[in-house]
Amino acid sequence: MINKHDITGLILAGGLGTRMGQRDKGMLPLHGQPLARHVLQRLAPQVGQLAISVHADAGDYASFGLPVWPDALPGQLGPLAGLHSGMRHAGTPYLLTVPCDSPLLPPDLAARLATGLIDSDADLAIAVTEEIDPATGSAVRRPHPVFCLVKTSALPQLDSYLRGGERRMRTWHGPLKLAEVLFENHGAFGNINTPDELAALQAQGLSVPMAQAILADTVAPVAEIEELPLPQAFERILAADIISPISVPAHDNSAMDGYALHGADLGGDAPVTLAVVDTILAGRPGTVNVGRGQCARIMTGAVMPHGCDSVVPQELVQHASEHSITMAPDCIRPGDNHRFKGEDLMQGQPALLQGKLLGPAELGLLASLGIATVPVRRRLRVAFFSTGDELRSIGELLDAGCIYDSNRYTLLGMLTRLGCEVLDMGIVKDNPQALEAALRGACAKADVIITSGGVSSGAADFTREILARLGDVAFWQINMRPGRPMAFGRIASEGDTALLLGLPGNPVAVMAAFYFLARPTLLRLMGADADTSTLPLLQVAAQAPIRKKRGRTEYQRGIVERDADGRQHVRVTGAQGSGILRSMTQANCMIVLHEAQGHVAAGDLVDIALFHGLM
Repeated sequence: MINKHDITGLILAGGLGTRMGQRDKGMLPLHGQPLARHVLQRLAPQVGQLAISVHADAGDYASFGLPVWPDALPGQLGPLAGLHSGMRHAGTPYLLTVPCDSPLLPPDLAARLATGLIDSDADLAIAVTEEIDPATGSAVRRPHPVFCLVKTSALPQLDSYLRGGERRMRTWHGPLKLAEVLFENHGAFGNINTPDELAALQAQGLSVPMAQAILADTVAPVAEIEELPLPQAFERILAADIISPISVPAHDNSAMDGYALHGADLGGDAPVTLAVVDTILAGRPGTVNVGRGQCARIMTGAVMPHGCDSVVPQELVQHASEHSITMAPDCIRPGDNHRFKGEDLMQGQPALLQGKLLGPAELGLLASLGIATVPVRRRLRVAFFSTGDELRSIGELLDAGCIYDSNRYTLLGMLTRLGCEVLDMGIVKDNPQALEAALRGACAKADVIITSGGVSSGAADFTREILARLGDVAFWQINMRPGRPMAFGRIASEGDTALLLGLPGNPVAVMAAFYFLARPTLLRLMGADADTSTLPLLQVAAQAPIRKKRGRTEYQRGIVERDADGRQHVRVTGAQGSGILRSMTQANCMIVLHEAQGHVAAGDLVDIALFHGLM
């Protein structure tokens, strides 16, 4: 078993694509991000450390925030030079190399190569796929040596190979033992070599994790800060670190009603009798020196008398009078029930960090420090509207083929609960002029524009052509269900700019796209930290089999409940059509089935996101 923290993942970059106009392939844009960043996003969860190998200087790769290792070998030796550099610099026992222009690499690449290497007791493992030879019709194995997991201790063999004048990636390992690991999806190992291949990949949509990464990398918190009285700051995002002006507690104190004493007086075999020389109340420090063989009656929170280090609860005292107590010698341990100054928070230490959502506990903590006002980010202004000729507002008559607009009310609830300042712009018809006017109007008033409908490939979806005039769009489709059509970009109008989140039109797809893509984006714009903006996932056993197609992320509505033995399991609500909004009212969670997952068997663990606090 190889721990992922023992693996350094190395992206082989810096090569110029001949058919790409001699441009650095790793920096070519895909869905608004460089190709290499897509590779990085898929590789990062699989390894403990990351680095990038380049032929010369770091260039634009320095902006990735990772170590950049230039090739040390003279001449253009391609991936072999990157492998050599990686084996020299990596501080881990294993190195995993992947090219910068293979953004579909398997999410389990490292784990499967590691298993193959251990099972074969090998020095390196490479990925292989099977393809049909068109001439013979038989299956032929195709090795992919650039997708390689190797022991970094193999560096002397590579050095020896290079000194011999050889330069081939497939044969450098010589006498070292090689494991070939078969992967089913040969498309995962494809390179992007031409503009047509890049365009075709762009048209396929992108993974949910990559969409989340693009959104996270693109947005920054609103700059404006408000100073609010503590009661008004509830459920706002803290805009600066709060440093504690005092220690909490401000002095050593008692955790119990009882008697403060010297721990050294305890022990032995006989009952212990101590003289009571003082009574200490909370807020009234004692005035008598408590010596050995003595104690002081003390209340919870009261200041511990000097020299005393323990408190015996009054219910453990065998006999008590005004002047003495008797107790068993081992009724407590020395030091019990003694709370120390600054045990909760020491003066000068950070009490809360910026980005924290101020809930009841946070307000209480700030109040305990005597802090009356706090800096918070201003509320995020979000304009939203629905698109479609078939939509009608509540109170209007339904014509044939028309439906009531539910998405605006769902969005209103989700945005209000999130703490946004909302602007409901109603329904916009499928008309280019009306849609452009709505986008321009929203741009003038809001930080973010959220639309529902109008971003699919339908004939009446004018959003694409309008956005081409008003701004840039990073992506249009995501490999998720429900919610495949989703647009993300930025628009500008008469000096104003706004972020655009174009959500699908189906009601459940709107909610899925909002919770897993729009919500974290909005929270980051509000200045929330990563823990606040990311939905926590829990693992629960599936009650029954769940059908799932590999290659996309699926969100299925679920019900978590306990069986007769008290064990939790989750089941789907029934039909999972993206228009069945009633199923969201029945569910208490969303079952998150990740891209690499296939069908789920009964008893398998699945990730879930609870609706508590969201719905």
